[in-house]
This record gives sequence, structure tokens and C-alpha cells, in this order.
Amino acid sequence: MENNFKMIAKTFFGFEEILAKELQMLGAQNVEQGVRMVSFKGDKGFMYKANLSLRTALKILKPIYFFKANNEQGLYRGIASMNWSKLLQANQTFVIDTTVHSTYFNHSEFVSQKCKDAIVDQFRERTGQRPSIDKVHPDLRINIHIDKDQVSVALDTSGNALNQRGYRTATNIAPINEVLAAGILLLSGWDGQSDFLDPMCGSGTFLAEAAMIACNIPANINRKQFAFEKWNDWDNDLFDAITDSLLKRVREFHYTIKGYDKAPSAVLKAKENIKNANLEDYVSISEANFFDSEKTSEGKLHIVFNPPYDERLDIHMEAFYKNIGDTLKKNYPGTNAWMITANLEALKFVGLKPSRKIKLFNAGLEARLAKYEMYEGSKRTKFAAVGKVDGEQAAEEA
Repeated sequence: MENNFKMIAKTFFGFEEILAKELQMLGAQNVEQGVRMVSFKGDKGFMYKANLSLRTALKILKPIYFFKANNEQGLYRGIASMNWSKLLQANQTFVIDTTVHSTYFNHSEFVSQKCKDAIVDQFRERTGQRPSIDKVHPDLRINIHIDKDQVSVALDTSGNALNQRGYRTATNIAPINEVLAAGILLLSGWDGQSDFLDPMCGSGTFLAEAAMIACNIPANINRKQFAFEKWNDWDNDLFDAITDSLLKRVREFHYTIKGYDKAPSAVLKAKENIKNANLEDYVSISEANFFDSEKTSEGKLHIVFNPPYDERLDIHMEAFYKNIGDTLKKNYPGTNAWMITANLEALKFVGLKPSRKIKLFNAGLEARLAKYEMYEGSKRTKFAAVGKVDGEQAAEEA
């Protein structure tokens, strides 16, 4: 279509495939996976929809210009060759975010400064005035990406990273990123077709993201603002129509979503965040120690959690992770349990063989998302019924 243009959705390592699937299901065109990113095409309305809907995207960028530069003069000339008055007025503000992978340019702040000079000088020469820098609430956020001598100029359509959903006002120590939580849930196969439990829920991020997935609620419906709302071509009526269309696709949820935490302060924070997200009808949270708990529901149970490790809490690692394995094995039959940890040694103490392990990064730390399948009765009995001698599945090492 004539009005379609290329966009880039940034994401975490390991989420490229599920982000591409999200985009395809939304109706994106020309979806192509890269490293920590997925490119696609759509129109202005789809740009609004992508920002509102995507669970595993951190940013949506709109590339607008490409050129080659291998020194600061070439970089300045390339930026100065653009007509910035089409995007920005002299009395407005902007900020530049830069990513550099180049031997010609080795300092992102220097690149940002040089690009800023080119834009400001153009305005000063033409109007006698100049736009200002505002790093917190700019009218225009510009993204510069340099790979060797290839310079890409893009507009940041999102503004603050899309993990800032707008519902989480109360947090504990090192809360899990909302995009990371949503991606883990999607990787785990969570689709809202069973009961759900986070037995160490902290500030409730997994619970909120699980409820939004189950009910098909747009991920960023509670967000107060996107960068594109300050653009010259902002279409409020179109945005409202896109929002109404997405909300009409919200579906009913017929199971339970529960969260436990043994810390009263965490329970209070989780409840506050769930209330902020308008998800109180779907999520219940209680003060409980997972190690003293047991499965309370009939049928399949889907568990996803982020247990503490040395970086967050002072715990006895070997005993703590052994307790996780013992509790799952003894008290949670008929359960698929997924656990992410950045303490790779700790997984050895769980005492259960994961049926799957996926390499991810949590706050810059290499982590593993491990799946443990708890069967009703003994595993050997289950598989003997279908003529299998050993029910252990090989772990998928990332």
C-alpha cells in the first residue's frame, strides 16, 4: 500500500521469533527477524496499533533517512542535508539517542552532539532561532544508528521504552522488566486456557502480564503517552478508533490467576499494581510461603516465576533451590512450571531435570528459563502406559 512505511521493533535477545509472530497476528506486512529486532511495514494507524498492542517490543522506530559517513564532517553533512523543519519547529525540543558499531565512530555521545549541532545550526541559519534539547519530555526523539559507515536516522515513535506500561507504580528490589515478563509468558506457551500461579510474585508483574495475555488486553492500554502524540501529523481521531477496535477484541477468562509472596510488603505492592492495571477481577494475591503451599485447583496448572538469587536477597542458594524442586515434586502434580534465574549454578540444586532450557538475559545477566513438568502420579507410570520405558525428556540446552 502507498501509505505503508518501514518500521523496526526493538526487543530482547531470544524474543525475535515471538515478536515476529505478534506482528504477523496484528497484520504487519513484510515481517523480517533480525538480532534483537524485527522489521515490518504498516501505515500510521498500524504504528499506533503496534505501540498499543505489542507485548515483546521495547521500541518502535520509523527509519526516515540513510547515508554513509566515515568521519565527523561526513556525519555532520549527512544530518544537515535533511530538512528538519518538516519534523520540528524552532520553538520545540528534541533529543538524540545513538547506537554505534563502528571503527570510524567509537563514542555515542560525541555522535549525538555532532548530530545535534547539525540540526541546531540549520535552524539558526534559516530562522535565527534554534530548538532546545529536552532529555525527559522532548517533542521529537531521534534515533541514530551507525554500523561501520552506514548511518540510519529514525524517529522513535514510542518515547519511553514500551516496558513502561503505566500500571507499575510500586516495585520491590530488582523487579522483572514487563517486556521480559511478557516474553517469558509467551515462550512458556501461556494462552489463558488454564489456571495460573506465580508463587513468588514480588510486585506482580507476571500476574499483570498473564492476565492481559489471557484476556487479550492491549499491553500498553494503561500508558499515558507515546512519542508520536507530539508529532506534526498526530491524528487523535485515528488513535481513538484504533484503541476502540483493540478493546473490542478483549475476551473473557474462565480460570484463575493467583500470586503468592511471603513478604507482606510485596503483597501490598502487587495488589496496588494489579489495581492500577484494572485487573482486580482476574487476579488474586495472598501472603503465603511457596514452600508451605500446595496445588489447590483441579486440572492443569501453569506456573511461571522469578525466584531470588544472590544478587537480590541473602539466601542459602543450595537449600533454597532444593526446596523449589521438592515443593514442585511433592505438592504440585499436573503442573508445568517455568522458572527464570540468572544463577546458572542454582539450577543444579533443584533436583529435577528440566524438559526445556532457553537462554535469555535478565537486566544484562545471562539467564536460563527452565521448564519442569510435574505429572499426576509417577512419570514412569505415565509413560509406561504408552509403551515408553523412560519418561525423561532431553533438556534443550541453549
